[in-house]
Amino acid sequence: MDQLTLQLLPGVGVRYRSLLESIAAGMYQRGLNRVSAMIDCSPSHLSEKLGGGGERNRHLSVEDMERYIAESGDTTPILYLAAKYCRDPAVQQREALALLQELLPQVASAVEAAGLKPSKSRR
Repeated sequence: MDQLTLQLLPGVGVRYRSLLESIAAGMYQRGLNRVSAMIDCSPSHLSEKLGGGGERNRHLSVEDMERYIAESGDTTPILYLAAKYCRDPAVQQREALALLQELLPQVASAVEAAGLKPSKSRR
């Protein structure tokens, strides 16, 4: 059995609302004309596919996505899926706790600067 370790970019699973959006962002970043040549699709058809299909019901296919990843080397769509669906809950909890430890001093300083006094908890 092979083991795969991924270094996920911070926020890659939440930066995009969908897989299609993650692909579109990479394609537009690389230039629609250039990418359309890579995947053998006209720029207007590709634009329509990225926009949700339009009246002609053109949609980005799995084959289009695979060709794009292979030709461009952009693995962001794969990392998006891994971050969204393959995260270890224990790792997510550790990351959240680390973020809280980082943010709590800033929150305490902001509360003090705002002149707010923390309420005393009732026990």
